[in-house]
Amino acid sequence: MLQCIFLLSDSGEVMLEKQLTGHRVDRSICDWFWDNAVSNGDSFKSQPVIASPTHYLFQIVREGITFLACTQVEMPPLMGIEFLCRVADVLSDYLGGLNEDLVKDNFVIVYELLDEMIDNGFPLTTEQNILREMIAPPNIVSKVLSVVTGNSSNVSETLPGATASCVPWRAADTKYANNEVYVDLVEEMDAIIRRDGVLVKCEIYDDVRFHPCVRFRPWESHQILSFVPPDGQFKLMSYRVKRLKSTPIYVKPQLTSDAGKCHINVLVGIRNDPGKTIDSITVQFQLPPCVLSADLNSNHGTVTILSNKSCSWSIGRIPKDKAPSLSGTLVLETGLERLHVFPTFQVGFRIMGVALSGLQIDKLELKTMPSRLYKGFRALTRAGEFEVRS
Repeated sequence: MLQCIFLLSDSGEVMLEKQLTGHRVDRSICDWFWDNAVSNGDSFKSQPVIASPTHYLFQIVREGITFLACTQVEMPPLMGIEFLCRVADVLSDYLGGLNEDLVKDNFVIVYELLDEMIDNGFPLTTEQNILREMIAPPNIVSKVLSVVTGNSSNVSETLPGATASCVPWRAADTKYANNEVYVDLVEEMDAIIRRDGVLVKCEIYDDVRFHPCVRFRPWESHQILSFVPPDGQFKLMSYRVKRLKSTPIYVKPQLTSDAGKCHINVLVGIRNDPGKTIDSITVQFQLPPCVLSADLNSNHGTVTILSNKSCSWSIGRIPKDKAPSLSGTLVLETGLERLHVFPTFQVGFRIMGVALSGLQIDKLELKTMPSRLYKGFRALTRAGEFEVRS
């Protein structure tokens, strides 16, 4: 049972506080949390569950906003983390994004959503389709009417039809002029590659989870996903494939330093051709603090160096006639002969039309379907946490 939810800005300001039970949680717990986050850095912020002197804390961070939940009672930690993730997803969907200004401009809707999503500390209605029938998303017309009439509530006076249904994620008797079903198979590849090119870790990431609409028995016995789908976009299933043997592209950085300068050369190319075009390739890295200036050039794509010493190399697609390379010189601070702290390269890419795990969908059958129906399937593989160490 959760007792309170706080939303903190990237400066530690409490933007929103929602007390969920009769036991009031004091805001001083946020001061304790932020003081430890500042003193301990990323190692503290990466912990999803934290034990404070008075409470257990659950936290997630989305777009610079920290979602913090508190409890003093025993409860499954994954329930608290999953609920915070669902709150962040719903707010992002309702507000068209997620940042400090959007939250502050839509306080009323955020509180109304939390009232419906959790009751007395226990998750209640978390399906976005039902929430949209209960609470109207913000728009210019609703804001003008609230100013004119003085009524700022967006809550509908009638309950959605799905609340009395055995499948609460889908409204009853839905009818549309056009009926479409599209299945997107999206895989994210996480990889860690050492400076000598040895693959430390490579996996298509996501833990196996199902949407509540999935009937588990057909999947367990015949690997069939049988379900009554919600209206609109939703995540049906997520999974994780470990121990992939190779990556579709390679990134080979070389850094040599002497006499107060460091020469850098980064080569990018295709390691294993997936049979589809690899595009949206990017390489990002942070220059060490000891670097005073950098002069970087590439034979393909564009290189950008920001004021905070972060470098971004946008490649796009790899041309057939040459391998993209980045080269340049880093000037070190006075008194430093060699570079001792080496950057880690974050790689991004996208491959349309293929799932590198080998997962395939044999067919898509629909029962009790309308006469006119459009259905389709597409696959996408993209980089997740893809790191190359130098």
